[in-house]
Amino acid sequence: MHSIAWWPTVAVLAVAVFTDLRSGRIPNWLVLPFLGIGVAVSGWRFGWSGIGHSLEGVCLGTLLFGIFYVLGGMGMGDVKLCAAIGAWIWPWQLVTALVITGLAGGVMAIVWAIRGKFVGELFKGSGDILFGGRGKDPESKMTLSNPLARKMPYAPAIAIGTLISFFSR
Repeated sequence: MHSIAWWPTVAVLAVAVFTDLRSGRIPNWLVLPFLGIGVAVSGWRFGWSGIGHSLEGVCLGTLLFGIFYVLGGMGMGDVKLCAAIGAWIWPWQLVTALVITGLAGGVMAIVWAIRGKFVGELFKGSGDILFGGRGKDPESKMTLSNPLARKMPYAPAIAIGTLISFFSR
């Protein structure tokens, strides 16, 4: 992690959380410039090795969150936000951020399900995603494109994980 990443990351995460909570989307106009500027700043500050580390962070974020997108449990905005964060904080810190993000997201999902009184549905859906049951049931609600599916904004969990990762080193 380099210190120049703190304020831009905080600003982008604040906007991403606001838009995700408000509309269920994380806009491209926010994350794509953030990603490009992260790679550029890494190159400016650290040369070619900085660009390499930044691109490694982008690839790691895309790969790990992309798996959840392909499984139907994550939106593409979350994937792009994670990739953009990887451009700024590089892969070593991104791993820490993603572990904390997963823990925060799990706690948030359980609280969300308890408040909404659908805990059983949450665990069944999670099991379906993890163990390949999605798609076997023709009436499955476990896709983000289904308007009846319960969708939890994940930007707050990403923000929590990323911000805590700044203090973990």
